[in-house]
Amino acid sequence: MQIREFVPADWPQVWPIVRDVVRAGETFTYDPRLTAEQAYGLWVESAPGLTVVAVEESATGPSGGRLLGTAKMGPNRPGPGGHVSTASFMVAADARGQGTGTALCRYALDWAKRQGFAGMQFNAVAESNHRAVALYQRHGFAVVGTVPGAFAHPTLGRVGLHVMYREL
Repeated sequence: MQIREFVPADWPQVWPIVRDVVRAGETFTYDPRLTAEQAYGLWVESAPGLTVVAVEESATGPSGGRLLGTAKMGPNRPGPGGHVSTASFMVAADARGQGTGTALCRYALDWAKRQGFAGMQFNAVAESNHRAVALYQRHGFAVVGTVPGAFAHPTLGRVGLHVMYREL
């Protein structure tokens, strides 16, 4: 797998990943009726942020494979909060459990360190998203607070949203 910077020509492969994750309604607080145009504006970061894709390496070369997942990263807040980064990750359904999320998380942490951020904060991790919570904890994140019932899960009802943090 190769992780590289997103280019606009990637959107036709990124959009189905974003669409499917958002429409499932189980992990992100985005509106399930999100359009491709709206999603592009939410997902594709401009400087100083960055959006990347995880690409399956193929026999024709590292950039010739299909997209397995995507991540976006940047400052968590502007101004006095700009020294803390944030990131979000989405993995294609058929690529889950194969290390794509782990690779994207490591990439984002390395990127944030290189950019000089002091820490990374995730603002809204659904507490029911056990795989993501465990992944982040394996990478040194701690739950620093939970907003009870802040996420309307489609089958579980209202569940908490974790705020998770790690110093860099």
